[in-house]
Amino acid sequence: MSEATANDFASLDAGQLAALRRRAILSCAIGNFFELFDFTIYGYFAVAITRAFYPSGSMYGTYAAFGAAFLMRPVGAIVLGAYGDRMGRRAALVITIGLMAGATGAVGLIPTYRAIGYWAPILLVLCRLLQGFSTGGEWGGAAAFLVEYAPPGKRGLTGSWQQFSTQIGAVTGSVSAALLASSLSEAAFYAWGWRIPFLCGFLLGPIGYYLRNKVAETPAFERAVETRTVEHAPLRVAMREYGTRMIQAFGLSIIGCIANFIFVVYLVSYAINTMHLPSSAAFSCAVASGLVVVVLTPFVGALTDRVGRRPLILACALLNLVFDYPLFLLAIRGNTFKSLLIALICNAVFQALYTGTIPSILAEMFPTRVRYTALSVSYGFAVVLFGGFAPLISTWLVDVTGNPFAPAFYVMTGGALSAIAIISMKEYRDAPLE
Repeated sequence: MSEATANDFASLDAGQLAALRRRAILSCAIGNFFELFDFTIYGYFAVAITRAFYPSGSMYGTYAAFGAAFLMRPVGAIVLGAYGDRMGRRAALVITIGLMAGATGAVGLIPTYRAIGYWAPILLVLCRLLQGFSTGGEWGGAAAFLVEYAPPGKRGLTGSWQQFSTQIGAVTGSVSAALLASSLSEAAFYAWGWRIPFLCGFLLGPIGYYLRNKVAETPAFERAVETRTVEHAPLRVAMREYGTRMIQAFGLSIIGCIANFIFVVYLVSYAINTMHLPSSAAFSCAVASGLVVVVLTPFVGALTDRVGRRPLILACALLNLVFDYPLFLLAIRGNTFKSLLIALICNAVFQALYTGTIPSILAEMFPTRVRYTALSVSYGFAVVLFGGFAPLISTWLVDVTGNPFAPAFYVMTGGALSAIAIISMKEYRDAPLE
């Protein structure tokens, strides 16, 4: 991170700069894939984890541990975000992937409750906390990294590769769950089969670590170093100078977090536990839903470069507000593989409007000197308050009200809050990154 390094970018011809961008985007995307595969597989194996670590069989413990990881996301966002704004995006992203790989492998090795008693759920929660800390620094860093490497006029498309790769990681997690559930006996799946993806996540982590360690720092951050505009207290500066934008960023992030975790995690587990759909069928619906998001995300990202970020992410909020209750009715009253599949795919289309837009819109709202911290903290608090505990809150809402459709109203509330935040802000598509 020196003046010579910063000047090197200006000396590259168009072909060399394009090749540098491709390497940077690929390394970041592969790292995103590993990171989110490791983090999300917990949700897909929630039923198996409950049987292994919580003898009562209640999903409350599993979902509480799931949510506990999200409590650490704002902490990771603050600590790693500040590190990334001071020392560079690449340096922070190298740390996050190492932390995630270690914590994920440990989950796959923890003995069951029958073997070590209460130490089993305690160790599980500790691993989830470490995963959450890592992901809190990963999300914002990857978004900032990609948008800062984007060529002119393509920040939406380039930024969307962050969510494209993370969605592939999530889909791979659901594929692994579906394959293991269909190829193993039920006894083998719940005894040891669910541990395989966690161990694979640990083994794949070093690949992402190596690729990230080899990529150059972003030109935008190198310019900040060269011009001596790096902030030593980025969170304090961000809150003082861009507090309103952080509130708006928090608000617009809500709908994607809440809809994803309720439809893909809670509703799939509900289909297995309460609707008594076969595990392989329910996981297959999650795979199909994820594939829809993967395919549509880059197209939405490219579209935002033409029409702006606000119209598409506002459409996501309003569609969830209007259609989530009918989709819950369809999935639960239908009580079939087909009804669940249609509900998840419809919501996946709404979700793609979010995933194709969220990296670029958040990165463009803040200048380079506080970008990593500001967008990480804004998004991190949205995830912890409206995403990580969404399955637990949904389970509680159903128990308290006796209404299986109560979680739909929770998602609709998120849609309304996000719509208000989006309407209150301006369009940043053509704003300079500096």
